[in-house]
Formats: sequence, structure tokens, C-alpha cells
Amino acid sequence: MTMKTHALLHRVAEKTGRATVPFTLDGEPASALAGDTVLTAVLTQCGQLRRNEFSGLPRAGFCMMGACQDCWISTDEGERLRACSTFIAPGMALVTGKDGA
Repeated sequence: MTMKTHALLHRVAEKTGRATVPFTLDGEPASALAGDTVLTAVLTQCGQLRRNEFSGLPRAGFCMMGACQDCWISTDEGERLRACSTFIAPGMALVTGKDGA
């Protein structure tokens, strides 16, 4: 049985007028706002970007500016993206590996 993961980030203030960007996360429909990074798009939906390849523990980025290598995420086609510096795009299909995938 899979437990639903709670979002790690919550929007507390937002400028209005940004378009919604549809994408999929672990095969499920999700949405972000135009101009969001992949990091923001994912972490407003769930609590992790990926699992550490050595320990299997959840990771969610660290430095948030592209220096630490901790925010890599995969697409469903196996492409790796740096989540903190890649902007979300319509139709992106992202995989966190939260269920061991």
C-alpha cells in the first residue's frame, strides 16, 4: 500500500495571472505555474524529488542554485534534469522514484 506524500513546499504569496502548466508526476496528473522551476513544481505536489542512489532515502535539493548536484530528477524517458535550474514545461513527465521506481 502506498501512502500519499504531503507537499514539502506551500505557496504563501503569489502574483496573480500566471498560466497553469500541466505535467505528470509519477504517472499522475499535476500542475504548476508558468515560470516555476521543476523543483518548485514537484515540491508543491509531494515531499521529494528523488531517492538517493546510495542510501535510498528521499532527497529534495539542497543549495537551490545548481551547485550541489542534489536536485537531479528523471523524466519517464530516463532523461536527467537539474530541477533547481530547469523550468517546468507543459507535458513534462517526471519520476521521483518515491515507490522504488
